[in-house]
Amino acid sequence: MNSRRSILKKIILASAAIKFPLIKKNNVFQFSDKFNSSQLKGNINHSVVRWCYDDIPFDEFCAAVKNLGLKAIDVVEPKNWPLLKHYGLHCSMCSGADIGLQKGWNNKSNHEKLIRRYKAIIPKMAKAGYTNLICYSGLKNGLSDETGWNNCVEGLCQIIELAEKNNVILVMEMLNSKVDHPDYQGNSIEWGVELCKKINSPNFKLLFDIYHLQIMEGNIIESIENYHPYISHYHTAGVPDRHEIDETQELNYPAIMNAILKTGYKGYVAQEFIPTWENKIAALSKGIEICDV
Repeated sequence: MNSRRSILKKIILASAAIKFPLIKKNNVFQFSDKFNSSQLKGNINHSVVRWCYDDIPFDEFCAAVKNLGLKAIDVVEPKNWPLLKHYGLHCSMCSGADIGLQKGWNNKSNHEKLIRRYKAIIPKMAKAGYTNLICYSGLKNGLSDETGWNNCVEGLCQIIELAEKNNVILVMEMLNSKVDHPDYQGNSIEWGVELCKKINSPNFKLLFDIYHLQIMEGNIIESIENYHPYISHYHTAGVPDRHEIDETQELNYPAIMNAILKTGYKGYVAQEFIPTWENKIAALSKGIEICDV
């Protein structure tokens, strides 16, 4: 059985590589004329998280992303914003203000450094025309949920007025604590929603990472329907293993995308799976095709 599955997967990968041929011309990755990005329906604003493709030089990655018909790249620091502008791409989620997902807003000892860094980047984002800025709860380290909420509120409320003034949304990512990020406090949609209620600002919302929340609690579509007013951004990945979002994993991504659209969501959906295909951009293209409902 394992042998048959292995053969089937090789056939699937080979056919995908043929469907989305990638060539390198003038030292830039490009799709051949057989790929037509104009086929995208335009209902989903597609993006991709940069770190999953760190082995591709950023300049070449921007060119490939542009050729795919994507509008933006996620989790990009200010030093790379000019290159995004050069390719006509948007930064759908800014980074560079946090000090790592382990050292977040739930610990008062991090506040001074975090406040200084966020206050520095928020005006830069406004000038560049960007909106979403990522942040993290941090590890529990023995803290109760109530203490974690209170500490986050105390710290974030010192920068929320600046965010509101600059039309910047602070977006806290929910991560799983079962597999990838042990002891991470913001590990459920309910925890994040309660924090949103306590901060009570339209400029603080959640990053709904479908991969992480499927691992923690499942019921993805129900959670989207119930909590969409608190969600500012979405990430994808296959479950289990965080790889391609195709038929090799358990989630029905077209159904999830349709559920997102039904809420009236107009933001970005960013692919954050770790590609296993030899042609990584072809894997990304397949992910976009699956989500383009």
